[in-house]
Amino acid sequence: MISFNYETDFKLENEIQTSEWISKAIVSENCEEGELNYIFCSDDYLHKINVDFLNHDTLTDIISFDYSVGKELHGDIYISVERVAENAKDFKVSFDEELARVMIHGILHYCGYKDKSEIDAKLMRSKEDYYLKERFQS
Repeated sequence: MISFNYETDFKLENEIQTSEWISKAIVSENCEEGELNYIFCSDDYLHKINVDFLNHDTLTDIISFDYSVGKELHGDIYISVERVAENAKDFKVSFDEELARVMIHGILHYCGYKDKSEIDAKLMRSKEDYYLKERFQS
């Protein structure tokens, strides 16, 4: 089950369509959907999590806590809508596209994809692009 939680004024306009898109991606990756929580928040909220839990004193757009068991995906995905908005401007894409990229990025990590090496990051980006195409052509 995918749930959307809000620690800021932001609210997804299309929770059902977004949830269906994420579920389809999970199945496409030969994984099973467990309890997945998206928490949309501010820079300050996510910065505090970054400092308290990861000892990183930086702003970020996403932090995910993976509780998956094998191929059954479980986790909490925190997303700073402020950071997503800034990144969308920097990358010259729409807010909706950048938000979708960040949302699917967290799921792809749970599916086992990494992004630390150049090769892994390239594969991750191609997977993101594939699912973004699915999202915005539907």
